[in-house]
Amino acid sequence: MRARHNAAPMPSLLLHLFTERRALWRALLLVLVAVILWLALSPMPPKTGDTGWDKANHAMAFAALGFVSVWALWPRPRGWAWLVLALLAFGGAIEIAQIFLPPREGDWWDLLADGVGIGLGLLFALPITAIATHKR
Repeated sequence: MRARHNAAPMPSLLLHLFTERRALWRALLLVLVAVILWLALSPMPPKTGDTGWDKANHAMAFAALGFVSVWALWPRPRGWAWLVLALLAFGGAIEIAQIFLPPREGDWWDLLADGVGIGLGLLFALPITAIATHKR
C-alpha cells in the first residue's frame, strides 16, 4: 500500500487573501500598470529598480503583472489564454510607443522577455489556484 503524501495545507488567512480580496488585487494591478508605464515611457527611468539586464527587468515586471492579474481578473486557469494575450498586447504597445520616444527604442526581444515573465507569473499562481479550487 502506498503512503499518501499531501502538500502542507495553505493557511486559511493566506488562501482568503488570494481568493476573496479581488478589490485589493485590482488596486495593486492598477499600481503595477502605472509604474511599468512610467518606467517604460520615461526618458531616463531611475536605476534603483534596475537589475542590470533589460530583459530581466521586463521578465520581472511582467511576471508580477501575470501573477497579480490572476487574482485581480482571471482566477481560473481556463481563462488565462486571454490574460496572456492582453498582457502581450500591453507589452507590444509599450514597445511601439518607445519607437516614438527618443532616447527609448522599441525592441521585440523585450516582448519575448515579457512573455517569459508572464509565463513565470502564471506558473507561480498555478499551485495556489489548484489549492483554492480544491478547498471549494
